[in-house]
Amino acid sequence: AFSLLRIVNTEKYFLSLPVNHRALLKSFRDNLDVIRTCIEKNNNIIKLIVKDVAYMFENVSHTLTCSTNQEEKGGFHQSVPSMNDQDKVQVTLKQFVRDWSEEGAGERRTCYQPIIDEILAHFPANTAPHDVKVLVPGAGLGRLAFEIARRGYTCQGNEFSLFMLFASNFVLNKCRDINMYTVYPWVHQYVNNMRLGDQTKPVKFPDINPSVLPPDAQFSMTAGDFLEVYVEENEWDCVSTCFFIDCASNVVAFIEAIYKILKPGGLWINLGPLLYHFSDAPNEKSIEPTYEEVREVINGFGFKMEKEETRVKTTYAQNPNSMLKCEYESIFFVCRKPSEESSGPATSTGDTATAQQEEDDILMQNGSR
Repeated sequence: AFSLLRIVNTEKYFLSLPVNHRALLKSFRDNLDVIRTCIEKNNNIIKLIVKDVAYMFENVSHTLTCSTNQEEKGGFHQSVPSMNDQDKVQVTLKQFVRDWSEEGAGERRTCYQPIIDEILAHFPANTAPHDVKVLVPGAGLGRLAFEIARRGYTCQGNEFSLFMLFASNFVLNKCRDINMYTVYPWVHQYVNNMRLGDQTKPVKFPDINPSVLPPDAQFSMTAGDFLEVYVEENEWDCVSTCFFIDCASNVVAFIEAIYKILKPGGLWINLGPLLYHFSDAPNEKSIEPTYEEVREVINGFGFKMEKEETRVKTTYAQNPNSMLKCEYESIFFVCRKPSEESSGPATSTGDTATAQQEEDDILMQNGSR
């Protein structure tokens, strides 16, 4: 409704322009009709995605689907979506491009392939891939995790966003052919368009049949907060993170958790920037250490850096036809948890005392204001 209202308001303003101005914009109003049609087609896809989503989760009561309350459907209470919700829907539509379309092949090549190559190099075929357990936190729509599982490794993706989970469930469990569906991921981008068709350019998905996996493939997706779901120590041979660690309000907690859940000798492979999603977000707290500081934290927990590249040019769900493009200079590294663990992370009693003194000083300063 919000998206269609946006068109209605634009149309009203256009009709209020002087006649000679409207005459010069010959295609403008017709293009609004095309945009409206694309939004409606996106809505049809969204309806397919959320159909029966209550059955995704084992801990959701399916009796809710029988509710006589018309505000409850599919096991979820319906409410007026916030602007934040609408933004997340638009991000999810763009994620189909990145993860499951031919148009996203370039991004997958620069963001996913380096991670896959490192896994193949460190865990070659003669190591019995199905015995190698790989975790992909922040899995999005699951393409990276799928590609790892497709190569025979036991792989689990983890995702916190319900929007991403609904969409990944649809692709991985409901799509059984190539290019079955069409979305219009850029239809909400009203600015920086070069040509009329750029905003309404269709994208088909999936570019590969997600059901085509080796017969013995071990591939799964879990829902929930990474820090809460993964608490079992020494569990994973490899943790692969792509555009993930900056999703933490406290990146140190993510690094600590990754260290704990890796087996001794296990690998952490990471690629991405430090956007820090909670930075300056309303009602959220966040720290935003530099990569130099993050690297010190990584070393401080005991990781041994084996490979490191800086300023790796990457994009994220980028509209290739937009007049405005965002490019990250990402960090790519491979580090290893030592095979023989010491008693714990490298934190001396002096460091602990210093940290405690800093905390006491802050409390005293706050108390004196």
